[in-house]
Amino acid sequence: TNLAMPKVDGLHVTDRRIPGPHAPIRIRIYRPFYLEPNPSAIVHYHGGGWVVGDLDTHDRSARMLAVGSRCVVIAVDYRLAPEHPFPAPGEDAVAAYEWITMNAGELSINPDAVAVMGDSAGGNLAAVVAQLARHLDSPDPIAQGLLYPATDFRLQTPSMKLFGEGFFLTRESIEWFKHQYIPDDVDSRQPLLSPLLADNLEGVAPACVWTAGFDPLRDEGRNYADALEKAGVVTNYRCYDDQVHGFFGMGVVPGGMELIEEVSAQMGRFIRAQIQLREVTKR
Repeated sequence: TNLAMPKVDGLHVTDRRIPGPHAPIRIRIYRPFYLEPNPSAIVHYHGGGWVVGDLDTHDRSARMLAVGSRCVVIAVDYRLAPEHPFPAPGEDAVAAYEWITMNAGELSINPDAVAVMGDSAGGNLAAVVAQLARHLDSPDPIAQGLLYPATDFRLQTPSMKLFGEGFFLTRESIEWFKHQYIPDDVDSRQPLLSPLLADNLEGVAPACVWTAGFDPLRDEGRNYADALEKAGVVTNYRCYDDQVHGFFGMGVVPGGMELIEEVSAQMGRFIRAQIQLREVTKR
């Protein structure tokens, strides 16, 4: 997604490996200069249809997210299909989240203020982690940030029909990614693949959901925001009507940098609001 994205400075960047379910997982830690002590963190899952993408393809957007949100961003290099189809990417996503919250002291972050975030396929993984976190020993995410997330593998929405070709992400490529990621004998309607179809969304992390107006995934992002709200989850929804899928990595398009800065700042504000809310309810 580094479509001529400028490289933002003003942060320490370190790579390391953490234990994973089958092999070590690479993570990259982005720590902006001059953060307050014990800062919030965002565990970030990159997009790419569960098939492509890595720490480098999303490096520049991760830098902008860290600086714009004033949070430590920890990008996760989860295993990819077709060599590692479902459930491998999600297993790595959950394992990384658990390890990061359990090792917050070593990472100098606040274990009770760790959010999950992702774009597209990464938004799907962030939503899945937020749902599963209710049943883990680690603290729940303070928030989830979902950028044009994939939430419904039925692929039946009006936006899927309207924008299925000619707008950067096509229905044909979505079908191809789906075929790579999901084994033939697996039901794609289960919540670990289609988070929108979960029976119960009560108690998942407060959510920021951003969609693009000319995106086949627009409606499933909107539908997921609606479902979260219906379940009593604090949800901020915003559709950027004039954008296509992937805008968070397109600093080169007119207004692209401002848009990325805006989303990053919104995520940071949202996380801090949830922290304040939590402190108020503790009193």
